[in-house]
Amino acid sequence: MEIALQNSSSVKKAENTVRLQGADLLKSYGQFLPKVSVSAGYTPLSVSRVYSNPASGSVLTTRNENVDLNLTTSLNLFNGFKDYASLQSAINLREASGFSLFRARQTIAYDVTQSYYQVLLDTELLKIARENLLSSQDQLQLTERQYEIGLKPVTDYYQQQAETANDELSVIRAENTLRSSTLELVRKLRIDHTEEVAVAEIPIDALTSLPSSVDPDSLVTLGLANRTDLQSAVFSTEAAKWDVTSASSQRYPTLDLAFSLNTLGYPYYETTAGNPHYPPLSDQLSDLLGYSLSITLNWTLFDGFLTRYNVEQAKVNYLNEELDTADLEHDIAIDIQLAVDNYSAAFTEIETAKQGLRAAEKAYETVKKKYDLGSAGFVEASTAKATLVSARSEYSQAIYNLALQKNILDFATGILTVE
Repeated sequence: MEIALQNSSSVKKAENTVRLQGADLLKSYGQFLPKVSVSAGYTPLSVSRVYSNPASGSVLTTRNENVDLNLTTSLNLFNGFKDYASLQSAINLREASGFSLFRARQTIAYDVTQSYYQVLLDTELLKIARENLLSSQDQLQLTERQYEIGLKPVTDYYQQQAETANDELSVIRAENTLRSSTLELVRKLRIDHTEEVAVAEIPIDALTSLPSSVDPDSLVTLGLANRTDLQSAVFSTEAAKWDVTSASSQRYPTLDLAFSLNTLGYPYYETTAGNPHYPPLSDQLSDLLGYSLSITLNWTLFDGFLTRYNVEQAKVNYLNEELDTADLEHDIAIDIQLAVDNYSAAFTEIETAKQGLRAAEKAYETVKKKYDLGSAGFVEASTAKATLVSARSEYSQAIYNLALQKNILDFATGILTVE
């Protein structure tokens, strides 16, 4: 889990979403603060010409160099509660993204655990296949000696050869299945597929000691309270509700307060009439300082039904979010009920598989003794052996199925640990 959570791209994407929502929340807070801007300009040369005496045609030429500075600040006093609605929406989306991140981590832990148990199961099935092949090879040697001394017909020898070959194929298939499940685990861990992977085994007792009975009603209540994807959906729905208020704000006027401070100066000024004397630039900037204070009211009376469309779009999005949340809540209850049923059934499967394994072991031991003594045929012995192999496989699958179902149940109720 630790390796997967460190390398998972989906978790990193969810973390990036949380980071972005944090920036969006800060932006929403910033809408309540005044906007401040500063501008400065420098004109190294400016030339202008005007008639000083139109009747005589004389022209006055002016050349100057100037510097100007401007400071402007504005504060929105009212905009139909748009800023407040946007802030509430951002707060809810920030909470939703946090819950989505946690659910993404749970999903990774769930997927990795499923693949991990699958590798353990395939390892156990490979072990059974190899043990069965060794048993077939020993039986083939025994049958060959018995045939040579006349205790077994040649047909038994050939049939045992065919069965041994089939068992070899079973080993090859089991090896390939294990290789595939291991690579699938490596894929989910996002590690180098060329590295050797050693998967630690879990004692069977640790799997069979899980609680055998669970209360579906209490688990449904627990799941509805703990499923972070449901909590994320609730916050997203609330954010969509505030978006309706934000879209409706366009129907109201906006009121802005603005303050401007500006000054300018002429480091160099010359006309054809002479070079007038100007105070030093620093004195000019302070002496020519000007300012203005204004309040502006803007009200769009008709915008071609654009506001109406935006409001309807926000309402539809809000209604869809409500429907998605209700569907998710319903699906969670169904998923938990199914997980409870499968988890309870897994214990029954283990007991049934255990009884079948005991019976298959006793039957095989009996038939094998009879076959070795020549009182049972090959078909009877082969059938007993196949039944034993199948029973061992069924028991192993039942054990790991219980672990898989417990993992599914924890994921469905939202209590799956990611630490």
